[in-house]
Amino acid sequence: YPDPRSHELVAMLADFTGVPPAGIMVGNGSDEVILTLLLTFASGGRVIITPPTFSMYKVHSLIAGAVPVEVPRRNDFTIDASRINEAAAHPGTRIIFICSPNNPTGNAVPVEDIRRVLEETAALTVVDEAYIEFGGESCVPLLDEYPNLVILRTFSKAFGMAGLRVGYLLSNPAVVRQLLRVKQPYNLNVFSQLAARVVLYYRAEFLTVVKKIIQGRQILSEGLSNIPGVEVFPSAANFIFFRTPVPASILHQGLLEEGVLIRDVSGQGVERGLRVTVGQSEENEIFLTKLKLALTKREG
Repeated sequence: YPDPRSHELVAMLADFTGVPPAGIMVGNGSDEVILTLLLTFASGGRVIITPPTFSMYKVHSLIAGAVPVEVPRRNDFTIDASRINEAAAHPGTRIIFICSPNNPTGNAVPVEDIRRVLEETAALTVVDEAYIEFGGESCVPLLDEYPNLVILRTFSKAFGMAGLRVGYLLSNPAVVRQLLRVKQPYNLNVFSQLAARVVLYYRAEFLTVVKKIIQGRQILSEGLSNIPGVEVFPSAANFIFFRTPVPASILHQGLLEEGVLIRDVSGQGVERGLRVTVGQSEENEIFLTKLKLALTKREG
């Protein structure tokens, strides 16, 4: 059977993050960690989410018997800390989810905005740093200061292990102790534990690739900005969110017909929103060429 506590992996994560082992819990992907958080602390209570954002916060809240409360982001997709604090003032508020860098819009939340939320609420404030290796400022330095801070991380993005389902949580030991009482005992299989340890051992190689992706993101963003009618948003992730005058579903289908697959995120409350992952330089060039062609066809 797998080690229920994944001790060897947790020890390596402690070295990687600077967080003591007692403040770390690993899970079968961040999805399992999110659900465990909600089952442990939020059943019957309110959970604040900031759409447009990662859809599974709402899904898992409903599964756990919590009530998701939406505090929409501003038009530029920044969070409104004052409105979050107003919503969190309700006595039933248990958890606040803030994704930074945000999925699907890519923007990072300034740490000072998160600090404003932490200062004014006793609810668990969960900062999802799934894309933190690609940009944005981590909240790890705030852990010693705020016992209600929880940070989520994953091996799915920068480390390419989405299929092996390894996520982890950083918090204070008291929070982790409560979570360990609820989580499944053998939640992370032996192979995934070992693979994650190997990846951490060779993390320098992976982070070298991350640097190349960041460079490619800048070039791709500039290329998108040079296309008339395309509105590009700042990104601290491994993807870029953009809008065009053409409805997202139509443009998505047009690109698909050209052999290019990107993500239509207009169904997540972002009208005409599309998300493209940063590829290799030749892939990015093909995408830009095909996008121009698809836009010309649809606008013409």
